[in-house]
Amino acid sequence: MTATPLLTALLPLVRDLSRDLPDHERYRRLLQALRDLLPCDAAALLRLEGEWLVPLAVDGLVADTLGRRFKVSEHPRFAVLLGNRSPTRFASDSDLPDPYDGLVAAAHVDLQVHDCMGCPLMVDERPWGLLTLDALTAGQFQPLQLDALQAFASLAAATVTVAERIEHLALRVKNEQQRAEQYRQATHQERQLIGQSNAHRQLLEEIRLVGNSELTVLVTGETGVGKELVAQALHQASTRADKPLVSLNCAALPDTLVESELFGHVRGAFTGAHVERRGKFELAHGGTLFLDEVGELPLAVQAKLLRVLQSGQLQRLGSDREHHVDVRLIAASNRDLAEEVRCGRFRADFYHRLSVYPLQVPPLRERGRDVLLLAGYFLEQNRSRLGLNSLRLSMDAQTALLDYDWPGNVRELEHLIGRSALKALGQHRLRPRILTLTSSDLELHPGTVAPAVISEMPLPPVGSSHVGLRRAVDDFQRQLILKSLDRHEQNRAAVARELEIDRANLSRLAKRLGID
Repeated sequence: MTATPLLTALLPLVRDLSRDLPDHERYRRLLQALRDLLPCDAAALLRLEGEWLVPLAVDGLVADTLGRRFKVSEHPRFAVLLGNRSPTRFASDSDLPDPYDGLVAAAHVDLQVHDCMGCPLMVDERPWGLLTLDALTAGQFQPLQLDALQAFASLAAATVTVAERIEHLALRVKNEQQRAEQYRQATHQERQLIGQSNAHRQLLEEIRLVGNSELTVLVTGETGVGKELVAQALHQASTRADKPLVSLNCAALPDTLVESELFGHVRGAFTGAHVERRGKFELAHGGTLFLDEVGELPLAVQAKLLRVLQSGQLQRLGSDREHHVDVRLIAASNRDLAEEVRCGRFRADFYHRLSVYPLQVPPLRERGRDVLLLAGYFLEQNRSRLGLNSLRLSMDAQTALLDYDWPGNVRELEHLIGRSALKALGQHRLRPRILTLTSSDLELHPGTVAPAVISEMPLPPVGSSHVGLRRAVDDFQRQLILKSLDRHEQNRAAVARELEIDRANLSRLAKRLGID
């Protein structure tokens, strides 16, 4: 390897160090230069976050790779690369499974990687991440190319250092360090906000903008869009990130227990209150309280909540003693709360106190190719769960995902990938090295699939004067739910999707209507 090709590849990167470029463009140029220097079928830049490797940029790999998160302990080649300070090339006959088997975007029958090498990127004498190169042809890489990769990796480390410093200035160093520390201490991988669409980028920008304030945020959006993840991101972006984030699903509690859960109780406050107990507000003191499905709160509880938010003072049930709390509130609802106010089902003063900063989470159908990145995230989760070497999507499966309208949003996608992977694996007598999900495995059809089941239902008779409106509505709802349960073989999750209602709300409604 002469110096000329190496210098030709490195000089543009040196010039880029002084330019103000978006991270994704900086990383794209980095991989493009790497492939010009060392021809291969695919290259990737991954950042090490705790025990996970997160792809920041890929070139030559399928789009959903950017949504995957690779656990180092489950991928021995990654572990070897991170364990060596110098570049490593794996023999073509290495028995270590390659993480990119099946993920190379090439029109080859055999998608198994046959030659690969990689190098850790060292920042401040510690591994920051990896550069990897893969080829479908055995013997593609030569031993002399390791020296070129080492030289390239040194400049690549400078590139990522520049990008990180710019990011730290924008997001404030203190908050970034708090988030990194919490991530390292976590015992499991937390779910993340993944996407690159304009709608998703705008959401992240709003989270960054309001996260570091003390404003109350009302997160709205359809069922399954990830409102709880947005609440977590808001908390992590705040100065309260090192304090607790306490969550309460208001729809999952009977009305009689809501006050106790929020404000706590003293011994003997009600039947079954055998010990004194702090509520969610006190548990969240100094941190953030997230109220999910806040539209389900009874009007009486809304009034008491309003007082706590205005004064910071609360009383446990059965007690006259005042407790002071310092809590930032984030609320979420898939209902139109303004309409609920107009209908008298939600207090106007409480609504205005919650919606100081309304934040709309876009539905998945408005996020374009983000669906492939999210699919990649769930594919990697299921690959690990099912003990597979590779789990990928065929081109027709990718098209099916992009053409579908996703009435259940990200939650529906998560369940679809898990269900489809399990069914596809069950069709093989022997466990395959690469399991590819096709459109037939997904069983999706283009266009919105929320069936107009209501139009199929006959209205209950209301001709007799003794039949009141409430009873007629209850009878109609009971018939609707029972017929949907029959259609879906008692699968309540499917019924909730069909009726466009939150599953917890469906359970409460079914219980009230006497449906077991």
